[in-house]
Amino acid sequence: MSDDSPSKKSRLPLYSSIALLVAIIAAYFLVPSVQEFLDEAWRVLTSDDEEQIKNWVAGFGWFGPIVLVLAMIVQMFLLVIPSILLMVVSILAYGPIWGSVIIFASVFAASSVGYFIGNYFGDSIVTKIIGKKSEDKVESFLEDYGFWAVIITRFNPFLSNDAISFVGGLLHMGYWKFIGATMVGIAPLTLFIAIFGKSTDDLKMGLLWGSLISLLAFGGYVWYDKRHKNKT
Repeated sequence: MSDDSPSKKSRLPLYSSIALLVAIIAAYFLVPSVQEFLDEAWRVLTSDDEEQIKNWVAGFGWFGPIVLVLAMIVQMFLLVIPSILLMVVSILAYGPIWGSVIIFASVFAASSVGYFIGNYFGDSIVTKIIGKKSEDKVESFLEDYGFWAVIITRFNPFLSNDAISFVGGLLHMGYWKFIGATMVGIAPLTLFIAIFGKSTDDLKMGLLWGSLISLLAFGGYVWYDKRHKNKT
């Protein structure tokens, strides 16, 4: 069910998102140095070597955060660079405070791009990006639980973070409601990574338990909600 419909005033973020993607693609094919940089970025970010990734990103200095924001946007379409890895790298390279700021900026940018793509290009494009099966599951989940569906998905790194951005736009969920839920949901995960990000083993175990607890809690909410609806 739609919360609202797109208006002319809200088209600027869409045009900005398209311009960014077109600029990256054009630069890749037209500027050799950009192509070399992006090829190296692909190799490093898909290496699963956290130390190598950390050193590579830190080497950019002030430009590093921009690289991470762009990487968070691009990974929505590549689906081979997990967003949780980029979040961990942000903390490792820039520390818990600035790393957290970069995470929020990256998630905000990527979520907005995904939302406006779904919002303006519709079902055919979203299906090509995430697949029909994923789209149907996320759409049903979002239609049933709206704001809370976004929060629980953002909090749990093992759920379809990127898919819910596309589908949120597809269903014309209110943009600020969607972004608000996204920021609320990503906050505890960011805090967790900031605290445990320096220890890979602690982080993996913590993420596992945190994900299980969040899923159990939401499962309890779903059970209660359905039981309450059946009584009314």
